[in-house]
Amino acid sequence: MYKRAIFHTLLKRIQEPRRFIQVLAGPRQVGKTTMARQLMEAVPIPVHSVTADEPTLRDRTWLAQQWEIARLKINEKNRRRGALLILDETQKVSEWSEIIKRLWDEDTRSGLPLKVVLLGSSPLLVQRGLTESLAGRFEIIPVTHWSYAEMREAFGWDLEQYILYGGYPGAAGLIDEHERWARYIIDSLIETTISRDILLLTRVDKPALLRRLFQLCCDYSGQVLSYQKMLGQLHDAGNTTTLAHYLDLLNGAGLISGLSKFSGKRVKQRSSSPKIQVLNTALMSASSRLSLEAAQQDRDYWGRLVESAVGAHLVNGTRGKNIEVFYWLERNQEVDFVLRAGNDVAAIEVKSGRRRDRLLGMEAFSKAFRVKRQLLVGEQGIPVGEFLKTSIERWLR
Repeated sequence: MYKRAIFHTLLKRIQEPRRFIQVLAGPRQVGKTTMARQLMEAVPIPVHSVTADEPTLRDRTWLAQQWEIARLKINEKNRRRGALLILDETQKVSEWSEIIKRLWDEDTRSGLPLKVVLLGSSPLLVQRGLTESLAGRFEIIPVTHWSYAEMREAFGWDLEQYILYGGYPGAAGLIDEHERWARYIIDSLIETTISRDILLLTRVDKPALLRRLFQLCCDYSGQVLSYQKMLGQLHDAGNTTTLAHYLDLLNGAGLISGLSKFSGKRVKQRSSSPKIQVLNTALMSASSRLSLEAAQQDRDYWGRLVESAVGAHLVNGTRGKNIEVFYWLERNQEVDFVLRAGNDVAAIEVKSGRRRDRLLGMEAFSKAFRVKRQLLVGEQGIPVGEFLKTSIERWLR
C-alpha cells in the first residue's frame, strides 16, 4: 500500500549516513503523525520529535531550541549515523523556512549529521516555505487521503462503504453510528482544517464566504461551475479573483480541487471555469446526513458520489507525479476526466447511472485530440472497485 511504501522509504533513508530534509505534506488525519511515531520506534538512532500544533503559533526561538535538543543527541558513539529530528505541523511556526535554512546550513558547515523530517497539514503553505527558502535542500513526499485499497486492507470495507464514507482512517470506527461519524468529520476534520490550517495561517478577508464556498463545492462536486455562478449561488458581493484564491486555499488544505478544462493551450486551461472536485467523499456525505441505504436509493446523489470517488482517486493518485488531471467540455459534450502525462492522453468517462448512456463527449474529444486510451468506468466498463484499486500510471502505459 501507498502509506506503507512511504514508511519503508523513510526508514531506509534514515538508516543511511547521508543527511536530508524529508517533507511529508498532506491534509489532516491521513497518517503523517502515526507514521512519525512508527519511525521513532523503528529507527536505530536517537530521535527528538515535537509538534507545533497549538492554538497559538510557536515562534522562531522555540524552533531553534528544538533543533538544538536534536543536535545534542549526536555524540562520538553515533556521530556517523547521526540523529533524527521530527517536526510536526511545521508551517505553524513563524518564519519556519528561514530558520530551518539557517540551522541546516550551520550543520552543513560543521559536518553535523542531523536528519530532519518535516510534517505539515497545509500542503500549500508548506510548499511556499520550501520554495522560498529551502530550494535544493529538501525532498517532498505528498501524503494523500486514503485510497479504497488502503481502507479495504485496514478496515475490511467494501466499495459502497468507501464511496460513502471516504478515506479518513480515524473515522472508520464510527460508521456504525452515522450521526456520530458525521459530527466527527464536520467538527474534527472540516472545521479544524478551515479554522486552524487556513484562517489561522492565511489572510482571509471574508471567512464566512470561504466557509460557504466550501459547502457549495461539496454540494456541486463533479460539476463545472463558473466563478460568476458561484457568486450568484453564494449571494455575496465578492469578486471572482477572491473566489479563485479561496478555492486555491481549500485545495492547499486537501479539501477541494478545481479541475481545469483540457486544452491544447495552457492559457485557456488556466482561464477556464473549474470542475469542482472533493478530495474525499466524506466531505460530501457528512453534511448530507444520508445513511448508506438512503444514499444508494437516491440515484442522482449516489451517482455524484461515485463520480466524485473516481475524481478524488485521480487527483490524489497523481499528487507528486508528472500527471495532470483535467475535464473537457465543448458544446454540451463532456468528458468527465482527462489524464495527461507528457504527450500521452487518456480520456475517462464514468457511467454512474445518473446520466444518459451515450458517450458523445468521448467521440468528440477523440476527434479533437490524439488520445492514447478511452476508458469507461462503471457498468459495461471497468468496474469502479477495480479502477479505484489501480494505480493511475496503468492507464497511461
